[in-house]
Amino acid sequence: MAKRYNIAVIPGDGTGPEVINEGLKVLISASNRGGFELDFTTYDFGGERYLRTGEILPDSAIEEFREMDAIYLGAIGHPDVKAGILEKGILLKIRFSLDQYINLRPVKLYPGVNTPLKDKGPEDIDFVVIRENTEGLYTGAGGFLKKGTPDEIAIQESINTRKGVERCIRYAFEFCKKSKKSKKRKLTLCGKTNVLTYAFDLWERTFKEVSKEYPDIETNYAHVDATCMWMVKNPEWFDVIVTDNMFGDIITDLGAIIQGGMGIAAGGNINPESTSMFEPIGGSAPKYTGKNMINPLAAISAAQIMLEHIGESEMASIVEKGIMRVVFNDIKSLSAGKMGRSTTEVGDLVVRYVEEEDVSG
Repeated sequence: MAKRYNIAVIPGDGTGPEVINEGLKVLISASNRGGFELDFTTYDFGGERYLRTGEILPDSAIEEFREMDAIYLGAIGHPDVKAGILEKGILLKIRFSLDQYINLRPVKLYPGVNTPLKDKGPEDIDFVVIRENTEGLYTGAGGFLKKGTPDEIAIQESINTRKGVERCIRYAFEFCKKSKKSKKRKLTLCGKTNVLTYAFDLWERTFKEVSKEYPDIETNYAHVDATCMWMVKNPEWFDVIVTDNMFGDIITDLGAIIQGGMGIAAGGNINPESTSMFEPIGGSAPKYTGKNMINPLAAISAAQIMLEHIGESEMASIVEKGIMRVVFNDIKSLSAGKMGRSTTEVGDLVVRYVEEEDVSG
């Protein structure tokens, strides 16, 4: 009997539904070729629903997500909804409620894609960032005193638990040990031990303690500012980076730019024991909505990462090869409106390559 996976689909706002539609086309093609079944359940959570009903994301939906094999998300963000409402009410609520404590971000430059880094190519830019995803500054701890007055005080606290830090670091070591994406078996802790002396003392001590269980993994440490510098100057130095929530958020956006931009960057919000969520890194791009010109490759890349996560590694590899063929052969740019192809044409090309890809060798 064919394996069957239940996937929750949240197309979201702006161009989200357009790119998700192309991702679904690729997923269906992959499932047909791979001999497994995908059952999609679509949810209309996002700006339009919020404006229409006042509802963001009910708890009942979270309970439904717990029964899914994965969540496939388009983009969240609506020009008529105040920034933060949807992001906190949908993205962060899913991450926190489902305890998706790992944010997994491959940073890989494909042949044919331009990088802003001089004299760097695909052989130099190929690493992974593992970001803690449910603690740090994103917990919302803090508040205001005397808000709106000249004496106003704003406090935002970074919460780091031994449990949260250790499970993130341990996931990173296991990733280095088992994943083919770790080519050097090298793990770098990115932090700021010279200034954030409490939080990153915990991170550094835990990193050193856990490393003793993985003697075959090379380890080192870099301050976050040095990490940013080396990502630009010598990205080939990195293999896998593990870091906290805030620093991970920042360096993965830098990673997206050096791999070619938001049009190709994707990632996963992972709970290794439960439901994980996969999404393109870019936003909803409302000005391009309905114009059939947005680049869907980041959403298709998110689908590829999802396939790998649920255990369909062979088809994940074929989808990635399809993406690589498109960026090398068929489009002029990763930017919306400059690809030389429409959104749907790019999706159709990936589908064609998935169907054609020769894996006999």
